[in-house]
Amino acid sequence: MIITKSWLEEFIDISKISSDEICKTLNSIGLEVDSVENFSVAEKVVVGKVLEKVKHPDADKLNICQVDLGDRTVQIVCGAKNVDVDQFVPVATVGCDLGNNFIIKEAKLRGVESNGMICSSTELNLPKINDGILVLDNSIGELILGKELKEYSKLNDSLIEIGLTANRGDCLSIYGIARELSAYYNIPLLEIDKQINYNELGIGQVFEIECDSNIDSSLSFKAVDFSNFKLNLLYKFRTAIIGKYQDNNEIKNVLTYVTHSTGVILNAYSKEKTLKNNNLSILNIKKDEKGFDTVYGIESLSKICVEHNDIDQNDTDFIIEASYVNPELISKKVFENKVKTGEVYYKASRGSEPNIDFGIDYLSSLISKSGALIYRGSETFIEDKEKLTLDVSIKKVNSIIGQEISKIDIEKILVSLGFEVKDTIDNILVVKVPYYRHDIKNIADITEEIVRIIGIDNIISKPLQIDEVNRVNKTSNDLIKKNKLRFKAIENGFFETLTYVFSSKENLEKYKFKTVRDELDLINPIVKELNTFRTTILLNLVEACANNFKIGARSTAFFEIGTVFDENRQESKKISFIQTGSAELEDFSNAGKPKNIDFFSFAKKILNTIGKFDLEAMISIDNSFIHPYQNANVLIDGKVVGFISKLHPSVCEDYDLSDTFIAEIDFEAIKNDIIKTTSYSKFQSSKKDLSIITPKSLEYKEIKKAIDSLNDKNIKQFNLIDIYNDEKLGENESLTIRFVLQNDEKTMEEEDITTTMNSILKVLNEKLSIGLR
Repeated sequence: MIITKSWLEEFIDISKISSDEICKTLNSIGLEVDSVENFSVAEKVVVGKVLEKVKHPDADKLNICQVDLGDRTVQIVCGAKNVDVDQFVPVATVGCDLGNNFIIKEAKLRGVESNGMICSSTELNLPKINDGILVLDNSIGELILGKELKEYSKLNDSLIEIGLTANRGDCLSIYGIARELSAYYNIPLLEIDKQINYNELGIGQVFEIECDSNIDSSLSFKAVDFSNFKLNLLYKFRTAIIGKYQDNNEIKNVLTYVTHSTGVILNAYSKEKTLKNNNLSILNIKKDEKGFDTVYGIESLSKICVEHNDIDQNDTDFIIEASYVNPELISKKVFENKVKTGEVYYKASRGSEPNIDFGIDYLSSLISKSGALIYRGSETFIEDKEKLTLDVSIKKVNSIIGQEISKIDIEKILVSLGFEVKDTIDNILVVKVPYYRHDIKNIADITEEIVRIIGIDNIISKPLQIDEVNRVNKTSNDLIKKNKLRFKAIENGFFETLTYVFSSKENLEKYKFKTVRDELDLINPIVKELNTFRTTILLNLVEACANNFKIGARSTAFFEIGTVFDENRQESKKISFIQTGSAELEDFSNAGKPKNIDFFSFAKKILNTIGKFDLEAMISIDNSFIHPYQNANVLIDGKVVGFISKLHPSVCEDYDLSDTFIAEIDFEAIKNDIIKTTSYSKFQSSKKDLSIITPKSLEYKEIKKAIDSLNDKNIKQFNLIDIYNDEKLGENESLTIRFVLQNDEKTMEEEDITTTMNSILKVLNEKLSIGLR
């Protein structure tokens, strides 16, 4: 939000308060100042008046002007197309330094003497208003010939840019900021001049507004004859300061100026674009096919508070519209329908000024002073709505603040901010929230307003009192588990990342991940690329790897523990891993050519991080990240809790990555048990290999389950070490399993080993009908 000190003074008398003090005040009341810029015209630039203009004898594009500077008349050669007799103009006199070593000197241009320069706005380091010289008028102050322009405060102003949070739409105007300063300094707002020059006709004699009863907007209309309208320099200058000045479109500029001044959204419709019925020009207001309030003439003219069409400057008679719509309603509707929005939507979706009569009256007064004529009367379509009422306990407010604030002070602050306050018994205030503060919902919001005006620095700090209680609960246990996992992941070569809980809906859908249902999704995304809640962390990790690749990192390994959402926006916590590129650093031992990471090396790192788990082949693949042939479900206690996979080659190609492996596991499923130590066997272990014939269709997990069912304490470990098949075996294959056998109380003899191995063969035969090769 851009303001200037002189612009604020249109609404509040702060002439005795410096710009620096205003900035400090804005910061203290929660309106953070981003930057301050001072506009200052150079010395020796004075007000002049063009007395005479003749063509240069030797140059078609130059004019010889005689310019009155009050105490003398000087001759200046000027090349501007718009210079003319009787104009008041800024003149840089001889010796003036306009900056960047641009010093005005006596000169001859094509043989004609020139003593000074008639300046454009940009040559004075002011915002650009046109392509020619700057023509002055009394809007900046009384024009006195020879007076230096640096003495005109409205041109030599302080521009202050404020970074507003999304909930403070009430401050998206000069009037809104003045209202805040009025509350802080206890200075009343100035009365706005309502003197208007009327046309002889009434609005109903020329225009007719037909409005459906089901519209959501509050609307007010006036008719204006702009035949003799001319926007003065000050309003052009201020519109240019905020970067919205349009040359040769004075109607658009004055609407922009008043909208920025008052916060009321304004629009104009040309008489030529209306429907005709005898002598009446008709506008229809009704909902379009998507439910938006829309203005129709001979065509659709605007989607109210969403997108406004360009204003045709060629016509002279216009219908002026002031509008307001509930920001929450319009934001939700735009999001649900994904419609195109214009510049006006930014202000409307954050909360424009709901007092639309104030805005249209301010405009009427301003333009009538500049030559426009206002048709008498107006058309309004405003639904009366009850203000939100809150019961505010003084005791509760002071409890939140941590300091005793008197009831009378609280009342004064709230009233100064525009709240209606009624005192009741038991120190309860009945507070009605002004329409322009749609962000105020509860007592905490009310308390924040009080603290803002008091000043956070004026709240006395107190020592924090802590009563120790048993704080061991699920949250603390999860934190301990999270820290253990973090340390383990870092030990295994992973770097921790922290990414947004938002993601790109388009990318999630592209790679076939589930997305949050539209009706539960974000209404106002922070940026286009983060327009939905993430349903996986992996997309963020892949993008992180790709960004590192762009800056030269050819091998990266990341992990993140964070929240994801399902289609119903239910939260869960996952731990996700990614590793791309080589498995180790370039070294003498690998001749500077390290091998890329492989599936089992990656899985081992995950195992070392989260603890024991089993793997099984994935039967169904539900996203495009998973490689069709290198993947596995992660099982803990026989339940699928995540997956490990190589990243699909097509995804690697999209992000310019080499061999990449990913994993995502349910955080809650990872065990956090206390590790119990037991004595290890002091007796020698034995290794025995068992080769068995099994059908190719039989999964190894069934064999493992059968062996585990023995609960034989002598079997310390067993692993599949070889798979063999040939034509003779047909639909069967040979599996070799290596067993580590060890007894805790004695050295196992051959008979003990044979007994254990026979029990293994027996259970395999009984449960799976398989045996020795």
